[in-house]
Amino acid sequence: MNAMSGAPIPTSEAQRLMALAYYGILDTPREPQFDRIVRLAAHLLRMPVATINFVDQARQWSKASVGLNQTTADRRDSFCAWTILHDQPTVIEDARHDPRFVNNPMVTGDPHVQMYAGAPLIMPSGQRIGTLCVTDDQPHPLSPEDLQALQDLAAIVVNELELRAYQQRLNLSLDAQREHSVELQRSLEQAQALSSVHQLFDLDLEPRDTLLAVTSVLAEALEADQAGLCRTQGDEIELNVSHVRSTLPSGQQVVPSGSHEVITALGLHLTDTPLYIDDLKTYATQRGVLMGDEVTQLAVIPAGREPDSVTQLLFTRFVGHPVPTWRAADRSLLEATGRAAQQMIDHRQARAWARRDALTGVLNRRAFDADFAALTEVPFTLALLDLDGLKRLNDTQGHAQGDKLLRIFAAALAAELDRSGEVYRYGGDEFVVIADPTSDDHFLEHVDAAVLAARQLSPLVGVSVGVAQSGETDRGALLALADTRMYDSKRRRSARRP
Repeated sequence: MNAMSGAPIPTSEAQRLMALAYYGILDTPREPQFDRIVRLAAHLLRMPVATINFVDQARQWSKASVGLNQTTADRRDSFCAWTILHDQPTVIEDARHDPRFVNNPMVTGDPHVQMYAGAPLIMPSGQRIGTLCVTDDQPHPLSPEDLQALQDLAAIVVNELELRAYQQRLNLSLDAQREHSVELQRSLEQAQALSSVHQLFDLDLEPRDTLLAVTSVLAEALEADQAGLCRTQGDEIELNVSHVRSTLPSGQQVVPSGSHEVITALGLHLTDTPLYIDDLKTYATQRGVLMGDEVTQLAVIPAGREPDSVTQLLFTRFVGHPVPTWRAADRSLLEATGRAAQQMIDHRQARAWARRDALTGVLNRRAFDADFAALTEVPFTLALLDLDGLKRLNDTQGHAQGDKLLRIFAAALAAELDRSGEVYRYGGDEFVVIADPTSDDHFLEHVDAAVLAARQLSPLVGVSVGVAQSGETDRGALLALADTRMYDSKRRRSARRP
């Protein structure tokens, strides 16, 4: 039996990653308050290993541990990635016989985990960002009192994280007041920006619109002179500007001429890791690219990879900017946003594929039910189509040939309609179309073109079509009207057929 590839991703993963970034705990040195907690957990539960783990986008990172030297593991191998799916502790009595972990390298190899118990670290926001866990390489039953102690200690970890975050922000405020009031304002703006970004990702907007809004918010917090998106699709590069500093001199163009060429020459559109440049002219010269000295700082943040395109967030500062480099706080804010953006796109793609018919690639019946119910009072044409003779084709030439016919017909009809209508596979050999208002004859021309395309593969007897206009009857009866007309068409076609 093969081990699973890893724990499912929580539905609120983008918000969870933003919460983790808020505490700024990843990759920090050991701290005594956390070391004390893991020592106490190991002692109270009589365990050889106790660890405070945080689950990042692709890894598990340990802040404190007893009995284990390893600090980082792939998320797909993480026991704790399963624990953060629930509010209650997760207990694995024998990982060697659990299908989720039987081939896990931490089970088959060092530290040979057999028994695992973990309590999630649940922050006041409700996000589970990590765990306090204990493990043993041999059987080790835990009593209800043991599990309660583990949860109590996890709550103490949360309190320490909250206190640590408060102290960090208090220290930052005090330092800012001592050093410069402007720096304090900038830090507060970044905290507000993080909250605003969090809210934007919660909205159900198109990814491009969301990211344009996000870059505009971040640009204000980072005091960037310009900000926007770079979207690469094949050999095409599209630049969209979302923010221009209001005091930018009129002579400085929003998108300077040659920007596309510079991006291509430097390969900025291909970077899949965050890139921070503090001296762009020198950076370009070292790579044999000539450019002006107007822009001095550039940040490029990967923000989403789709099947046919890649998107990056771009931020620039001009020569003489009062902030001479990209600071650690800037980078933390930008990278947390980039990770959340990719999660947003991944979840959106998953939702989009759930609306697609696996065989033909057009929309499925679930999508039709949702779209039909959501239609407004704007006039539209509804058509129901049935491919005649598909059963006979499947019986004589095989289902593989019938499947090809369905795919070609669906693709050809969708191409014919283009943006004027949507094609849905309603079931078996039936399709339904919601289109802009059109006459029966005009719609049948689209169907005839799709039939001709399908006949290039194999003989298609024809397509029975029933067309109804939205104004003919109420919404509930419209589909039945199209269905009646489709079967009338089928009967007429059958009567004419020899």
